[in-house]
Amino acid sequence: MLTVKKNLLPTVSKLFEDDWNSMLNWNNHHFSGSRAAFPPANIKESAEAFQVEMILPGMSKEDIQVEIANNLLLVKGEKKLNTEEQETENYTHQEFSYQTFQRSFNLNHNLIDTNLIEAKCENGMLILTLPKKEEAKEKPPRIISIS
Repeated sequence: MLTVKKNLLPTVSKLFEDDWNSMLNWNNHHFSGSRAAFPPANIKESAEAFQVEMILPGMSKEDIQVEIANNLLLVKGEKKLNTEEQETENYTHQEFSYQTFQRSFNLNHNLIDTNLIEAKCENGMLILTLPKKEEAKEKPPRIISIS
């Protein structure tokens, strides 16, 4: 059974302007051009940044595009089959198909420094690092002297 820290949920939801449930609404935020579902995402928070991990099996960094505009983070993927190879092979049954997906996240502009977002793709996993703005980072407690 997965254990979730109770204090983590409000913090993670701050990343997004919409509440968590509306962010997961298929009609508003996700599109899949094949029978495949949209890629799942994990979101982690550290003192310095949020990290979004997306599993994209079979896709390379050349198949993926990440855009940011008006606090909307858009991740798109497109994987085409090699049609030349298909024509020369003698398939009796073929289920591989053209794949495309699109997933978007509405970012909270008060938390994320959109100019510093980084992306890397390793072993079928896309990792997006969304650095926090300085004013959004948690500050250590300050001791107030009593006079």
